[in-house]
Amino acid sequence: MSDWTADELTRIGQAEELKVASTRADGTLRPYVTIWVVRAGDDIYIRSAYGSKNPWFVRATKSGTGRIRAGGVEKDVAFTDAPADAHGAIDAAYHAKYDRYGAAIVGSVTGSDVEATTFKLVPRADGE
Repeated sequence: MSDWTADELTRIGQAEELKVASTRADGTLRPYVTIWVVRAGDDIYIRSAYGSKNPWFVRATKSGTGRIRAGGVEKDVAFTDAPADAHGAIDAAYHAKYDRYGAAIVGSVTGSDVEATTFKLVPRADGE
């Protein structure tokens, strides 16, 4: 696994939305789904707004890998668990970036109820 560059962190972190596609068993990508994305520190996170049964989340959990597009960056990624101590910063990042859309909408991706549907996106080097 590799790290995000400073430029990638900035561009993805400033993007309003991210497109995410999980990898099928044959290595091809599923269709992209548009979701919100946040940067917390030097990491990029996404959450399922509609719980663990949301189809994109189920597929990403099963595959463990995929590709993202945001802010002009396209990158193969691994979907990994977010560290337990990162959730406060992730919530704060969602609030800072998306509160203008209203409490009900931001509430769907913040708080302890959505911690289990949080992925840390880790860039993958070619062939990983």
